[in-house]
Amino acid sequence: MIYVVATIELAEGKRDDFLKRVRRLVPEVRAEKGCLEYGPAIDTPTGIKAQLPLRENVVMMLEKWEDVKSLEAHLTAPHMLKYREDVKGMVVKTQLQVLQPAL
Repeated sequence: MIYVVATIELAEGKRDDFLKRVRRLVPEVRAEKGCLEYGPAIDTPTGIKAQLPLRENVVMMLEKWEDVKSLEAHLTAPHMLKYREDVKGMVVKTQLQVLQPAL
């Protein structure tokens, strides 16, 4: 099993529109072979001192996959290619962290 944390930096003021499109995408991704978990998350204020500053133009995709092969298939799935084209003007930068359990 692997975890993926995708940090998606958006153009200013585009987060709500981006999230509408991602919410339509989620069921298709969750139906993919090897997808164990997939969903968007945004910063929330807590008052906890160790928390990083809130980012109004960032969406985090939190994912869990059976293996790297499943993730690679996901990245080239037709609905993902369509999604990337659909949000192209909104996304400034995307970074991935691929992690494995340490225990």
